[in-house]
Amino acid sequence: QIRVAESGGGSVPPGGSLTLSCEASGYSSTFNWMAWFRQIPGKGREGIAAIWSNGGVTTEYDDSVKGRFTISQGDAKNTIRLQMNKLRSEDNGTYYCAAERRYVGKWSETREFGVWGQGTQVTVSS
Repeated sequence: QIRVAESGGGSVPPGGSLTLSCEASGYSSTFNWMAWFRQIPGKGREGIAAIWSNGGVTTEYDDSVKGRFTISQGDAKNTIRLQMNKLRSEDNGTYYCAAERRYVGKWSETREFGVWGQGTQVTVSS
């Protein structure tokens, strides 16, 4: 059974940093796409960063996090990280990791990803 687990959430003051980790287990091959989505109460999940393997490695970011967040592959297969710097109050939310084996047309759309974690909470507050 495929399982996705996030870790690393917490509470930091504005301007602080956090690193989230995600591991997708139970799949013998490699997920082509893995991504991070963020959700705040009352709103849908929005894609903030994605990484895909196509011979090389390509990353994608939402404009709201470009220059502040970095998505990267972990040391083990099907693991990724999200380094979040210069955190702002608008970064508050539940962060979900998602994985997909097939080609993804639009990485920021939740419907493109078939496997999801339970989420980890990020709170930015003074």
